[in-house]
Amino acid sequence: MRGGRGVTDGVAALVARMELLLDQVAGDGDPARFFLGTYLRTTRAVGAALTAGRFEDPDWVAEWDVDFAGFYLDALEIHRATPHAVAAPWRRAFGADPGLPPEAHVLLGMNAHINYDLPQSLIAVIPPEDFAAPSLMDRRRRDHERIDDVLAARVAEEDLALQRAGGRRTWLEHLLAPVNRRASRLFLRESRRKVWANTAALHEARLAGAGAYALRLADLEAASAARVGDLLRPGPVLVRLAVHGFGVTLA
Repeated sequence: MRGGRGVTDGVAALVARMELLLDQVAGDGDPARFFLGTYLRTTRAVGAALTAGRFEDPDWVAEWDVDFAGFYLDALEIHRATPHAVAAPWRRAFGADPGLPPEAHVLLGMNAHINYDLPQSLIAVIPPEDFAAPSLMDRRRRDHERIDDVLAARVAEEDLALQRAGGRRTWLEHLLAPVNRRASRLFLRESRRKVWANTAALHEARLAGAGAYALRLADLEAASAARVGDLLRPGPVLVRLAVHGFGVTLA
């Protein structure tokens, strides 16, 4: 279904917010500029996919895209004012050594955002009654997975953008770049599956009441923070991702 003007207006406003914030963090030399720059370019690509009619429910995808990005942008703005006021996954990601290469900051931001923010956003844009409609949920899941195609199509271009931004590559890493790109696709698919399962777990907790939801969200925060911490450890990150995966799973 092709997206109309109303669908893209919200995404356009989101892009404008990102551009303004990127100017601020880049002006300050904040390493958050690496993930935010990547996210901005990806959001533009999602907007183009909406206009091209690549989703079954473009209105819902646009609403979700704006809501999801808001979790990250709010966290970044709060962190810049009060660093300790953000959730644990973001404290670790934002608090990483500024001297890490750009691709490391992007990986940390992606990990915190997908594992911690994405299930919360899906809960926000999928009301309880929708979970009782299998055909509707299948449509939501398919559109959720189509985002992977948009992200995967940008891996090579973002790789070049990070190198231009100062990414440090050894000759071996250059040689392995095609392998890393294929791995990125696998990690995205794996994390999306886990996100969908975690969303269902948050939904069940939501039905049980605010207290149950708060406890489940705390579990997700702890698991997501632990995964960011794992990525921050010295050593080959790709190997750890292959062993532990990109996503997290609520028990």
